[in-house]
Amino acid sequence: MIILFCGLPGVGKTTLAKELAPLIDAEVLSSDKIRKELIPKPIYTKGEKEIVYNALLVVARYLQNAGMNCILDATFNTEKSRREARDKLNIVRPEHIVIVECICPEDVVISRLKARKGDFSDADISIYRTMKKVYEPVKEEHIIADTSRDPKIIAQEIETRVKRRVK
Repeated sequence: MIILFCGLPGVGKTTLAKELAPLIDAEVLSSDKIRKELIPKPIYTKGEKEIVYNALLVVARYLQNAGMNCILDATFNTEKSRREARDKLNIVRPEHIVIVECICPEDVVISRLKARKGDFSDADISIYRTMKKVYEPVKEEHIIADTSRDPKIIAQEIETRVKRRVK
């Protein structure tokens, strides 16, 4: 199973992914971490984003083929990016991919971004605001996670919904 997390920077995707992963025995694949591993000094061009997302999807496909669950932790900020991910993953059974859209009140996001230190993301408030202008909410069936709530509780709720869906 592949869980595709999407949402704006600072909404808590990574925190929630880390809480959910052990509950569903999944590996977390972070676009921020992969970017830093592939491109030591990223400048965030369209080409860099393509390289990072392609690497993310190649690893996810490998894990899927090996029978392992994974969580894709990335912005996936447009319908096109989510559709391309789905197409490249070549998932045969629709229940084997779940989209989780992480949302959060802007004041909480800004507080988180101001306090952010020592992680792989370079996103700051200006990047958040820029991405907010182009972000496209998910239209297809998905789970909405309000990450202003306790991530342990949200992860348990997602686990329940995911396991119910796969049965």
